[in-house]
Amino acid sequence: MGDETGGSALRGTVKYRALITDFDGVHTDNSVILDQDGREFVRCSRADGLGIEMLRARGLRLMILSREENPVVAARARKLKMDVLHNIKEKLPVLDEWRLREGLEWSEIVYIGDDVNDLECIQACGLGVVPKNGHPDVLLAADLCLAKKGGEGALRELCDYLILSGKIE
Repeated sequence: MGDETGGSALRGTVKYRALITDFDGVHTDNSVILDQDGREFVRCSRADGLGIEMLRARGLRLMILSREENPVVAARARKLKMDVLHNIKEKLPVLDEWRLREGLEWSEIVYIGDDVNDLECIQACGLGVVPKNGHPDVLLAADLCLAKKGGEGALRELCDYLILSGKIE
């Protein structure tokens, strides 16, 4: 497991009810493969998928919130049975609208992202998480820095952490 920076969210008694994930750099290693027709391909970890399945079975709300508009994001979300909002340039206002519709407090949301466009969400949510390959500014802002990189088991590491922490409903 990675380093906990000692954020107050880690010490409280709040139960987490939702996990929001960025896509590129979290589900993937932030690389893209292009074929001659311009189709994009990414690599994801099957272990991450199993971790997401275990959280869903425990009743967590699950959503991918991505800046990227790409069919691969929607396809992966379908495969994992996660809600998806993509082509989102300003993530925090969209996440706030979703949060209010779902009747959630910020403290009940876990957010994992890897780049500077995730900073506001990481800081707003009850537990802000970053994979090992995150941007340095995001690594400094997160409550929890994972030992694994995006696309290489970071999501599974987070899922296991949430299950073992006893902080999910």
